[in-house]
Amino acid sequence: MRNLTQVAGGRDDFQLVHHLTVTGGQVEIGAALAEEARRLGWAPAPADPAVNRARRTWFERHWPQHHARMDGAAEVLGLDPDQDDVALDGLGFVPEGSGCSALWVPPGSASDGHGRIGRNYDFFPLTTSEVMGGAPRPRELPMASRPYVITTVPADGGLASVVVTMNELDGCMDGVNAAGLAVVLLLADIERAAPPEHVAPQVGVNPVQLPRFLLDTCENVAQAKQALLGAKQYDHGTPLHYLVADAHGGAFVWERGRDGSEHAVEAGDGGPLCVTNHLLHRHPDPAGLPEDGPATFGTYGRLRTLHERGRGGVLSPDALRESLRAVAQGEDPAVPFRTLWTSVLDTAGRTLAIRFHLGDGRGYSDELVFSAR
Repeated sequence: MRNLTQVAGGRDDFQLVHHLTVTGGQVEIGAALAEEARRLGWAPAPADPAVNRARRTWFERHWPQHHARMDGAAEVLGLDPDQDDVALDGLGFVPEGSGCSALWVPPGSASDGHGRIGRNYDFFPLTTSEVMGGAPRPRELPMASRPYVITTVPADGGLASVVVTMNELDGCMDGVNAAGLAVVLLLADIERAAPPEHVAPQVGVNPVQLPRFLLDTCENVAQAKQALLGAKQYDHGTPLHYLVADAHGGAFVWERGRDGSEHAVEAGDGGPLCVTNHLLHRHPDPAGLPEDGPATFGTYGRLRTLHERGRGGVLSPDALRESLRAVAQGEDPAVPFRTLWTSVLDTAGRTLAIRFHLGDGRGYSDELVFSAR
């Protein structure tokens, strides 16, 4: 079953948001996602046959839910699912680079005992052409202006989940599953961020597939760590890091160093865990962060603010939201980012609550709540 509804914004607002709910087997879910992506203009990308054959084998072994969904995409397109010269995933265009802030409040630090991730998703309010240094094409929309909230309820293999995604219907920026595992992604090394020179499918999971990979296959942070250690990952040269938390109070930030090393960074005292847009394993002490410069977009200051607000006390859901507002990007013409949505992922309630940016001078939508159960 497939159901599509408009849930926030309108054609005169910056963001027009849809909620897509899909139930059934993974093949049926894949077919529904591909059908919606094709309606938006997606077509399968050419792929190196040897690489694509290895990709499908990797998915079949390590992420069978995604492998089945690609079979569903092939069905919609009338293609052989074993065809090696096209990639049947990557359902959209994924722009690279953003600045974001997130804060994990564990159950022991929450006023109601519910562990929550709160996050601001900061991105350019520009078209793809403008981000790449050119002029917008006629009728070209800003690249982040049509996000989707997607609920999937599989009847076979994998956990039900609710995610929000900017441009890629089989990707995920924020999400929570029916077991209470929550994942959000953020740019990891903003001082060195640059658009990729070449983007092509590789073997393993790409940056926006990684959260959905965890939501499909893991129920807690221990499983997520093992899955990440065993997974092949690639980032097209624009590294991201990921805040992962579960309903039992576990949490870590997963990131890769500039030398390719892998790190699972946890809160030193078991309290709130903050993450913005610099590598935490290089700057583990919030009290010892450097000062921000022109190329850091406030990443160190935002983390200090979140750390000060989150430490040493009990944080209510309202206080968490107020902390996010304290580090949100304002409507400053000199700043290239806006906070395009603010989400709160409740690991105990298995819910995603989210407010969307409607445009400068228009404010945000009412908070919408979506359940993964």
